[in-house]
Amino acid sequence: MSLPHTLVTDRLRAAGCVFAEDEARLLLAAATDPARLDAMVELRCAGHPLEQVVGFAEFAGLRIALAPGVFVPRRRSEFLVDLATAMAADPPTDLGGPGPGGPGPVLLDLCCGSGAIGAALAARLGPGVELHAADVDPVAVECARRNLAPYRGRVHLGDLDAPLPRDLRGRVDLLLVNAPYVPTGEIPLLPPEARDHEPAAALDGGADGLAVQRRVAAAAPHWLAPGGRLLIETSGRQAPATAALLAARGLVTRTERDGERDATVVIARKGRQPRSR
Repeated sequence: MSLPHTLVTDRLRAAGCVFAEDEARLLLAAATDPARLDAMVELRCAGHPLEQVVGFAEFAGLRIALAPGVFVPRRRSEFLVDLATAMAADPPTDLGGPGPGGPGPVLLDLCCGSGAIGAALAARLGPGVELHAADVDPVAVECARRNLAPYRGRVHLGDLDAPLPRDLRGRVDLLLVNAPYVPTGEIPLLPPEARDHEPAAALDGGADGLAVQRRVAAAAPHWLAPGGRLLIETSGRQAPATAALLAARGLVTRTERDGERDATVVIARKGRQPRSR
């Protein structure tokens, strides 16, 4: 490339990039020619997220394809994947979940964005999973289709659960959700990379941050299998309210936290269906 590493680093550092040397290496590796490199450096210096500029994000050991304007998966969301992985390894067979030697679990990544969470879990669980994902953003859905293709994932375009196939109702073993939960009034406080370059629909959770979570809580019991679990990312401050929304829908809840990644996940389980008399 015509721009040496030191020059790229200096331009990034002058623009305020804290990890300028590391970012320079990624940009140099991703650029296909000098003109493209110069354009990418300009975008990064203007504040565009590095992941959108280079076209991928590292997430849970995977390289997740991204496009400009698509929500960048956060490291904290790897905690949700860790929890779901452990649950898939210990399914609630007494409550109707998949048992040892049976078919793989049915996974649903709702508000999937780039599909990072669904892809990471499917990669860990291996062949046999049935993977679905859905998002309202057509650009994100195209990224998700690329990222979930290796796992034969089906990605549906539409508002929340509206585009899901009807035959999925009552069959989901693990419902993974990273719905927007930032209160509208706090959007201006977000870092410029998120505030200016990620879609508002992926960030804005309404006046109290719970608007989309309320809709998830209402929909989840219809899609979960008996014994199925919903894992939803939220903030530590909002977790009690998130759990209350799910408990009000008859789900049994608990909250898990990871201080190192500043991550909070509420887990809600659908109980055994009452036997018909």
